[in-house]
Amino acid sequence: MVSAPPGALPLRIVYFGTPAFAVPTLTALVKSRHAVVALVSQPDRPSGRGHRVAATPTKTLAVLCGVPVLQPTRLRDEAFLAEVAAFRPDLGVVAAYGRILPDALLGIPRLGLINVHASLLPAYRGAAPIHRAVIAGDAVTGVTIMRVVSELDAGPMMAKVELPIGADATSVEIEAQLATRGAALLLEVVEHLAAGTAVETPQDDRAATFAPKIVKTEGPIDWSLSAARLHNLVRGLQPWPLASTTIGAVRCLIHRTQVVEGAEAEPGTVLEAGGDALIIATGAGALRVLQLQPDGRRPMTPREFLSGHRVAAGMRLPS
Repeated sequence: MVSAPPGALPLRIVYFGTPAFAVPTLTALVKSRHAVVALVSQPDRPSGRGHRVAATPTKTLAVLCGVPVLQPTRLRDEAFLAEVAAFRPDLGVVAAYGRILPDALLGIPRLGLINVHASLLPAYRGAAPIHRAVIAGDAVTGVTIMRVVSELDAGPMMAKVELPIGADATSVEIEAQLATRGAALLLEVVEHLAAGTAVETPQDDRAATFAPKIVKTEGPIDWSLSAARLHNLVRGLQPWPLASTTIGAVRCLIHRTQVVEGAEAEPGTVLEAGGDALIIATGAGALRVLQLQPDGRRPMTPREFLSGHRVAAGMRLPS
């Protein structure tokens, strides 16, 4: 629990967030002494196999908590801007909202807007900081609370917290941990803003790196890459689009892998296929598949997969 500074009045907060990553911060703010006067979420969209329209995770929580929900299709729409202004917000808080906020919106809250960004800025500005850090094989990531400015993720920083990335951790697992740590850190910054004691440190733009959005074409595995790089790719492309390959005539999504050192063969060659073992040669070392999912089926172990599919040592997989 973050203690309130003496004499600091509670703030009226408009919250901008859409996916599951944004839920812990919204939860923390709703439980705090501050007032979440509105949630701004992206519109509900079809999801799942049935393509049914589902409420966004933040909207689901906001409705349960009695927080008004706005889901504009155009952020520059005058009616939407007037609606936000009518809530008389002191502060805007952003966490994975998913769209760039226009200057007209940034000027509405008295104290501006701050963002819960899932990287140690200035590294990994952009849409997919967690995925890109895992794909790169980074050992450490974190959360930065920063002021929102016109330039993407370039505003001054108010606080940071680090998180180690385990050698086998997936982007889904890291995201869940960062969401929790980011929520706690955000509350501390909000209290400093309420008390007028927040310190803002400019970013070094020269050190900035970028994290572009993940695209489906990144999924197919190129077996000429090293086992370490492919292991990181498998971890980082979760929950979507997932790394994939074709084994025999079956396209498979690869969920879990392990690096095997020292194996030498043409990349894409099946080195072992039997029992619990499915090991494939790469450009350097080999990759042991621990969990895979044939198209249209559930995730399964190599033993389950091999019991229903003819795979033998020496088979070559396409890159």
